[in-house]
Amino acid sequence: MAFHSLNHVLGSLEGQYKQKQQQQLQQVLGHWQSVVGVVVAAQTRPISVQRGVLKVATSSSAWAQNLVFERQRILEKLNQVLSRSLTDIRFSTAQWAEIPLATFPGEQEQTALWQDHPSRLPAGTIPLSNSATLPSDTPLVAFQQWATLMRSRTNHLPHCPQCHSPTPIGELERWQICSLCVAKRW
Repeated sequence: MAFHSLNHVLGSLEGQYKQKQQQQLQQVLGHWQSVVGVVVAAQTRPISVQRGVLKVATSSSAWAQNLVFERQRILEKLNQVLSRSLTDIRFSTAQWAEIPLATFPGEQEQTALWQDHPSRLPAGTIPLSNSATLPSDTPLVAFQQWATLMRSRTNHLPHCPQCHSPTPIGELERWQICSLCVAKRW
């Protein structure tokens, strides 16, 4: 039987403990969107589990405050799907900006869906105008500058046969009309 130093034993125990916490966080990440819903999931990121307490970063303090009121309901739903129960949830904006979006499940799929979306204009097809950066003295001048910029961005697009508004080519290929006219039909 080999003897190990106290530092080695404690380090080993700490590693096992951290591994269990990481596994529990991965479970939470896997179920987060289905538990809280798509809208809340877009504004929150579970970041760690420490001693049974889930820490969640939120996009704003308003989201953090609102979710505090929903904490018990979320906790109950999470504990139904997790192998080890959580004791509490803490919401904070503290680490929101530090978390890269691509590290969370579903983010890459959403990016891929947007790349193939019929309403998406390919990069480089929207001309930029210098007039948008000029300061405006009145609201009317600001509106006129905005309207000019929008016309310059959409004048190269084909028009919807139904409402005659500029329409991305992908929408016309998919529905033969713009997405607004399609939504009116549905």
